[in-house]
Amino acid sequence: MKLRSVPAATGLQWVRLGMRTFLRQPLAMSGLFFLFMVAISLLALLPFVGTALSALLTPAANLGLMAASKEASEGRFPMPSTLVTAFRAGPEKTRGMLVLGGLYGLALLLVLGLATLLDTSAPVAADAAEMTAEAMVQATLASPALWVAMVVMVPLQMLFWHAPALLHWHGVPPVKSLFFSAMACWANKGALLVFMLGWMGVFMLLGLVISVVGALLGGAQVLTIILYPAVLFMASMFFTSIYFTFRDSFHTATDPDSTPPPTDEGAPS
Repeated sequence: MKLRSVPAATGLQWVRLGMRTFLRQPLAMSGLFFLFMVAISLLALLPFVGTALSALLTPAANLGLMAASKEASEGRFPMPSTLVTAFRAGPEKTRGMLVLGGLYGLALLLVLGLATLLDTSAPVAADAAEMTAEAMVQATLASPALWVAMVVMVPLQMLFWHAPALLHWHGVPPVKSLFFSAMACWANKGALLVFMLGWMGVFMLLGLVISVVGALLGGAQVLTIILYPAVLFMASMFFTSIYFTFRDSFHTATDPDSTPPPTDEGAPS
């Protein structure tokens, strides 16, 4: 396995590949993303253990969406069973994926604990009934807990961005997969930044188009009808594109599926 460093402009290529692959199988990819969201949301509703279970299964679910993207990019129809790809690769990898899920849940717990310690919004909550929506948003944005949590989530996402795929497709042990994931994200930070900015631009453009269409066709009611399926499709496109960030960040000479396009340089991991 080799870690590859790609040009920053590759981030836009990942956005385009995500869109193109989604449009090959739009119903399948949006349906799988919907199932993913429903499953995680329903698990979170379970008393006592729901949140822990949803966190435990999040890396496996993310791997399922990446596997679906791989299937669609190769011209195959991703079946619903693709979502449980992580649990169909043998007991060793299943255990490894559950270990990743446990580490992810623990990391989220630490982030939430830190945010709670820094939360200074308790006095605001007492007067919430008298506050306007704008004032509540301003108070939330002024909270140091929010900004600290957002900053801490960046390295957390770097650790887990490629980890499930590394474990599943390259057999990297859980802890090592976190390390190599962070290394790959750092090596390709320019491309990932462009990738995120590209998707932000796409979502902002979508919001503008929906607002204009809603205003032309009848206002808030039409806007609501258009908004939910549009957001579902766009979120599905985003998750479809994540597979390509992994594919082009690593290369194994014996695996032709992982061969990325020409890049700047490669370094052994």
